[in-house]
Amino acid sequence: MFTGIVEELGEVTAVEDLGDASRFRLRGPVVTDGAKHGDSIAVNGVCLTVVEHEGDEFTADVMAETLDRSSLGALAPGAKVNLERPTAVGARLGGHIVQGHVDGTGAIVDRKPSDNWEIVKISLPDGLARYVVEKGSITVDGVSLTVVDAGPDYFTISLIPTTLALTTLGVKQPGDPVNLEVDVIAKYVERLLGTGAVTPAQAAAGAAGAPAQEAAK
Repeated sequence: MFTGIVEELGEVTAVEDLGDASRFRLRGPVVTDGAKHGDSIAVNGVCLTVVEHEGDEFTADVMAETLDRSSLGALAPGAKVNLERPTAVGARLGGHIVQGHVDGTGAIVDRKPSDNWEIVKISLPDGLARYVVEKGSITVDGVSLTVVDAGPDYFTISLIPTTLALTTLGVKQPGDPVNLEVDVIAKYVERLLGTGAVTPAQAAAGAAGAPAQEAAK
């Protein structure tokens, strides 16, 4: 589990094509401190497992599903990436609950800079708009952010100087892809209260009222 508070701006040092997967080598002195085989590290918001660790670099295997659903497949050696280790139990939740399970990719549509912040407009793929609400939380390339405005196929975010300086969002340009993870709570609520879903209480009430309804016909 992550919180969307990026710990450092790392770098891709190598990418190996494995056919139906890829092996990435990434450099990040902060996130590799004490890292071991099997640990999780979020890379641009994607939870990856450490396969090998040497010095300030680690390798991770990325399966086809992840390559298809995220922007990791477009990364090449030299690319900068946002890195975050899982949050420890009992630690402060600085951002929001982030699983590192990307729901899809959007693209930078527009950037409007000002003196103290920058408004960035990002496109939403089909099917994700219903989970994005004004002043709600969303993860963009692993960064926990608050939605400023939510449209039918886009949303906007406001980036402070720290986020611009310390994450990939400071250099992304219109047309560049970004990984999106919507609030997991919204997805569970939809699943539980989806069309045709009946709660145990509703089922019991329906059964109890059936004879009376029949008698009234």
